[in-house]
Formats: sequence, structure tokens, C-alpha cells
Amino acid sequence: MTLADCERVSGIRIRGWRHAYRGLVPQACLDGLSVTADAERRRAGFGQRPDVVNLVAERDGTVLGWAAYGPYRDGERHTGDAELYALYVDPAHLGGGIGRTLLTASLDRCAARPRMLLWVLKGNAPARRFYERAGFRPDGAEEPFEAAGVSVPEVRYVRTLAG
Repeated sequence: MTLADCERVSGIRIRGWRHAYRGLVPQACLDGLSVTADAERRRAGFGQRPDVVNLVAERDGTVLGWAAYGPYRDGERHTGDAELYALYVDPAHLGGGIGRTLLTASLDRCAARPRMLLWVLKGNAPARRFYERAGFRPDGAEEPFEAAGVSVPEVRYVRTLAG
């Protein structure tokens, strides 16, 4: 990912939230998302964390998907494990292998770590199936995050790596 990709990545992320989280996150939260504000934050923080890797998937020069990974965050402490922080595909291009390509690239680049973990909305059945088909399993950990004053449950998934 380059600095020039920030606007497109923010658009993919916002459209991804609105598509995948409809009915799972309060509509007020989804309606309040701003591509412009997200892109400004993304540009301001770009390159500030060398331990976080952002990947994009392009077709014919157009960014269609984005993934971000780095060390697993256990509160303020980082562990030896990897964490997939985000994986979004432009909703108009779902089902075309872009998400799998980004996930595979992230897994390959983290192969020296013992495990990769990720958090997914508990009610997001399509995403859960996607990760399960890729060898991830829920490990029993659950944590909510707050969206527009509503607690939204997430479950943690884990996959052992070759590391």
C-alpha cells in the first residue's frame, strides 16, 4: 500500500462496513462513517508504525481490497503472535478471490510467527465462514466494542502457523 492508496482503501473500508455490518452495528454508526475523515486519519498515520503492514489487491490499476496485519495486541502488550487487524474487499467484487489472496499473502508473510489471531463480529456469519474455510477456529474469547452506544460482540479466531 502507498500513501496514494489511502483514499481508495478508506472507501473500501467504509463500504465494507456498511455492507457487512448492516443489522449488526447500529445504523447511526454506519451512517456516520466518512470516507474523507477516515482517509485523513489514514494519511496522517501512514508509515508511523513500521510493525504494521498494509497490503492492497489491485486489478487493472484499481485497488479492490485491503488487509492490515502486525503483532497481536494483548492490551498494551504485544505477543509473539500475528494479528490480522483488517481485511476488506470492495463489496462489488466479493466472491472473486481477492479476500483469499490478501489473507494468503498475510499468512505467508507471518509464517515465522506461532499463530495468527483476528477478531470478527459474532453475528457476521459470512466472514466467520470465510475464516473457518481458511483454517481459523474460534478460541472461546469474546469481547464487545461500543458502536453508537450499543455493545457489539466480537469473537476471536486463531490459526496455528508453521512458525
